[in-house]
Amino acid sequence: MTPAIPMHICPLGGLGEVGKNITLYECQGDMILVDCGLVFPDADMFGVDLVIPDFTYVLENRDRIKGLFITHGHEDHIGSLPYLLKKFNVPIYAAKLTIGLIKNKLEEHGLASSAIFHEIRPRQKVTLGCFTVEPIHVNHSIPDSLAFAIDCPAGVVIHTGDFKVDYTPLSGDAVTDLPTIAEYGRKGVLALLADSTNAERPGFTATEQTVAEGVRRLFAKAGKRRIIVATFASNIYRVQQIIDLAIESGRKVAVSGRSMVSNTEMARELGYLHAPDNVLITIDEINKYPPEKVVLITTGSQGEPLSALSRMAQASHRQVRVGPNDFIIISARPIPGNEKTVTKVVNGLLTLGAEVIYENMYDTHVSGHACQEEQKLMLTLAHPQFFLPVHGEFKQLKRHAETAEHLGYIPKQNIYIAENGQNIRLSADGMTVENTVTAGAVMVDGYGVGDVGNVVLRDRHHLSEDGIIIVTAAIDGSNGQVLSGPDLVSRGFVYVRESEELMEGARTQVEMALDRSLADNLHDWASVKARVREALSSYIYRRTKRSPMILPILLEV
Repeated sequence: MTPAIPMHICPLGGLGEVGKNITLYECQGDMILVDCGLVFPDADMFGVDLVIPDFTYVLENRDRIKGLFITHGHEDHIGSLPYLLKKFNVPIYAAKLTIGLIKNKLEEHGLASSAIFHEIRPRQKVTLGCFTVEPIHVNHSIPDSLAFAIDCPAGVVIHTGDFKVDYTPLSGDAVTDLPTIAEYGRKGVLALLADSTNAERPGFTATEQTVAEGVRRLFAKAGKRRIIVATFASNIYRVQQIIDLAIESGRKVAVSGRSMVSNTEMARELGYLHAPDNVLITIDEINKYPPEKVVLITTGSQGEPLSALSRMAQASHRQVRVGPNDFIIISARPIPGNEKTVTKVVNGLLTLGAEVIYENMYDTHVSGHACQEEQKLMLTLAHPQFFLPVHGEFKQLKRHAETAEHLGYIPKQNIYIAENGQNIRLSADGMTVENTVTAGAVMVDGYGVGDVGNVVLRDRHHLSEDGIIIVTAAIDGSNGQVLSGPDLVSRGFVYVRESEELMEGARTQVEMALDRSLADNLHDWASVKARVREALSSYIYRRTKRSPMILPILLEV
């Protein structure tokens, strides 16, 4: 009995977190990548702009990687492409709209002309090395979303990407291609990697049609007021619905927010968005029309500080002044962690006198991800031998694994909740974790990629809590006498003018520490600095119960 041919699956991001999805597949020496996303920083990552996966393992294997397949055009699946392409110009296989979105993104980084794109379509197979990949159409909150059936000598793996099953999708976009998935299931699927975002929600995800009805009722409710709708720039369906409703109610449509403008232009050019020229107006023209004739579609549904909606809420938007004549619909659910920023924007808009419809007050948003019943459908049709829940925090992965277990035909030992960086060996004979590879979070701050690590973040954290005190003194190199100073400068610790007595005491402590060092005949400056730091630190902690960062700077003259 010859052993079955193995393959390796190596998730480098997207597990135990929502975002920065990237997975590496290997079989017989050939490799392919699926997705290359980013995640936005947590509140405790001071000053960090975004977080991308660690590409070390990808770059170590660049000679074996045949291509990168993209499931769809959301940031958590395409966002870190510019950072990978700067190091490794891997050919990209993606659907038409997804390529359009990626090109918009690469323009900003000056990489659009050098990138290599191959447009793929559902049901048209692509062969790279020993892999044959078939794109399968799925429903999601963005057109051109794909799952992949990845066929190699070890067997077939189905990677769902983000999906839901919408039986009445918008814009003639066919329902998720369940027959193709079922066909693979009948022939035999080695493993299924499926989206776990809504694994905790029972039932089915509502159809996009409920949004159309909900928003139609709100348009009627707005009456003579101007309508402003905030949604994700990539949610082309939602934008199309709003344009259709605007036409129905005889209103013009303007678009605000850089990503929203570039995405809608690109989607119109590629034929994914249909809007007559006489309906669209520029943001500069909105004030020429009475409020009841205008709909403004904008970014900022997550309360991002620099987005168009945030600027409107702070009354700092150049063209749009929000007031009692405005009816504002936030057509998106806050991503976990963004609730505070969204609330701040809602409060700002309400203060200016507008009416704001947000969170599930009405049917203004439906999720793009499968709930438990759809997840069961995917599991049952694909009928995999092994199941790996992906795309989600641990609690979601765990719940998805439980759903699979309750179906009863996948043995418990064949269901595995992986972690980023685990190199999973998979064959018809079994599944083992062989080793771990480098995987983790690389922080991007301005132009710097990866130069802000845990040490820098720890310092920023320390500074944010207790501030800093800088001690400077000039010392005679020959005899160790203090020539000038010590001077103390404090930032973010106490307001010096009101704490003169405390600072005077601190200065005395430093003088004493320097005198003691002189008495002990210490000429090792590192030890002198350590003494100064210890003396000052314990004094300040006794007096204030705070521990600012202390930086002694001694100049030897």
